[in-house]
This record gives sequence, C-alpha cells and structure tokens, in this order.
Amino acid sequence: MNKLAPVAVAAVCVLAAQESPRPKNTYHSSGGASAQPRLVSPEVNPDRTIAFRLRAPQAAQVTLLFSGSKPMTKDSAGVWTATVGPLEPEIYQYNFVVDGVRILDPSNPNLKNGRALDASIVEVPGSPPRFDELQPVPHGALGIRSYISTPLKKPRKLYVYTPPQYDSEPSRRFPVLYLRHGSGDNEENWSTTGRAGVILDNLIAQHKAVPMIIVMPNGDTDGTWAGGSSPEGIEMLGKELFTDIIPMIARTYRVMPGRENRAITGLSMGGGQAFTIGLKHLDLFAWVGEFSSGLVSDTDFKLEKHLPGFLDRPSEVNQKLRLLFLSCGTDDPRYPGQLDLADTLKQHGIKYVWYPTPGVHEWKVWRHALAEFAQKVFQEAHR
Repeated sequence: MNKLAPVAVAAVCVLAAQESPRPKNTYHSSGGASAQPRLVSPEVNPDRTIAFRLRAPQAAQVTLLFSGSKPMTKDSAGVWTATVGPLEPEIYQYNFVVDGVRILDPSNPNLKNGRALDASIVEVPGSPPRFDELQPVPHGALGIRSYISTPLKKPRKLYVYTPPQYDSEPSRRFPVLYLRHGSGDNEENWSTTGRAGVILDNLIAQHKAVPMIIVMPNGDTDGTWAGGSSPEGIEMLGKELFTDIIPMIARTYRVMPGRENRAITGLSMGGGQAFTIGLKHLDLFAWVGEFSSGLVSDTDFKLEKHLPGFLDRPSEVNQKLRLLFLSCGTDDPRYPGQLDLADTLKQHGIKYVWYPTPGVHEWKVWRHALAEFAQKVFQEAHR
C-alpha cells in the first residue's frame, strides 16, 4: 500500500481550490442604502406623552390597545403611529391589533409574560422616581432555584430575592416572605412585572422595611384554573410549600427560624392561596396577607368552610397573628366581596388591616399593596 497516496490527493485538492475563481465580496456592514431605519416604539417624550409605532405597510387597519382602543394612522412609508398622554408616572401595558389580530410590539423587548406572552410594557418615569422604579440605592440580588416537587413529581422553579445586606453582612440571618402570583402568571412575574425586588430595595434604603428574603414560587400545579384555585389545587400547593420549598430555603439561605420570621401573601389566585394556607398554619406563619383574591371575594365564599373553627377562636387567632392584611383595587369587581370579608372578620372580633388602593384588577394595585405590606411585616419582631 502506498502511504503517500493520501498526501498526493490532498495536494491535488489544494491546487484545485487555488485555481477556482474566488467569489466577489459584496458584503456591506452598514446594510446598504436600502436598509430600513430602526423603528423606535414606544417613545416616551419629556412631556410624558408616548408615541407608538408599527411598520405594517400591507395592513388595512391598526389599532392601539392602551386603556381602551385608539386608531393609528399610516404614513407614506407604511408606518402606523398613535400618541397618548400625558400620563402619570407608572408602568403600562399595551398591544396592537392588526387587521383584527392582536400582537405584541415587535420593536419593544419589554414584555408582560407568564404562561404566555401577554402584552408589551412601557414605563413613564417619575420625578422623583416612583416607589417601584430603580433608584440609586444599594440593590439586592435575584436567583433562580430548581427542585423536584414531591407532591407533583416534576421539576419546578422558584425565584429568590435577597436584600443588599445579605452580601454586605455575611453573618446576618433574615426573615422570609413567601410571595405568590396570580392566574396566568408564573414564578417570574412578581420580579419582572411586579418589581418586588426594586420595591424592597427602595424601602430598605429608606429604613421603611426590614431587610428580608422573598421567595416567589410557581402557584399552578398544571396551568389550569383548578390547579391554582380549587381546594384540591391549593392543598397540593400547600404540601409542596411545606415539603419542598420551606426546607430548601432553610438549607440554602441564611434564614431566621420560627413563625415570627415567616410571612405569606399573594395577588388574586395567589392571594387566595396565601390566605387559606397561611391561616390554616399559624404555627408556621405570623404574618398573612392577600391582595384582590377572587376566592375570598366570591359571593359563595364561606370562611368557615375553608378554615373550620377559625372564626370561633378570635383570642387565639389575634394572639398568634402579628398581621392579617387585606387589600384590593377600589374599582375591582372583587372589591365588595373584600368588604364582606372584612365585615365577617370584624363581627367575630378578628383583627385585620384593610388597605384599599385606586385601580382595577391590575399590577399597579398589587405593587402598591406589596409596598404597604412590606412596611408592616417583621417590624415588631425586629425592632
């Protein structure tokens, strides 16, 4: 066998490649004169108006969904435009409707997501900055933990906020708030849409809140309404919390032990979970809240059915509970039901804090509720 044959073949291939004509270089890094300019949308103007733009030259009709429906106008380049405002400093959601199809803003990477991509987000900054706006203060950290749920027998994730002091004071231990999301959302939303970490950073810097760890788990067992709102679903989520989540947090983070250092609250679906799980387990939680819970607002809700014996022992409940916090938007259809719940608690001598805030069933309301709740929890225990 001729051992030089492969070398000879390789040499022939190299010569053939050298003799082949090289293709002409036509690449232009600038994209060339025909490249379309980048579309800016949304554009927040100094007067707090917002311009929205969408390039859709073939569309017959485009509408902006932003606190109602607003027609957009098309220019000669096929760009549709609408302007709203001036607006109060706040975080807003919007969509486009193109020939009857609702879409996200393709020029905007800021999204309200959860189990699905729901809306685009635009923020109008405040002066001074809003309570839920990033400010020049020490910032905490956000981590993601994975685990296998024992009752659900599948992988799950949760988000964990640690305050700035967690890193700057390595020998210090911290109380823990378990914060639950609403239907259609997931473990990510309290950090992204809800700005939980930003709110706490600002409150801690102002000495209005105790530095705390916030644990934000997934509040759905299977992505259905029943998986997060039915008695069976809530029972399963409670088992996961006690079997997997609380022990994992205790093993992994520097947490203060005991019920005095443990709080639970949530919004909407998660509010019903927090209310029932927390009040059933006052041996584990001294601070319980709910924001805009549909469960406790329902006309058919019977507190004694979900919490047997709770109303019959007000002295014991008041002695164990450092805080029972109720909150709802004043324009939310759930508002009357929240007042009914408050009346029931009052009639039975159970102490609570009621915090109504302007708005409907929306994140604006829940960010305010969290800020108020965070200023009350752990304060007595950490003076």
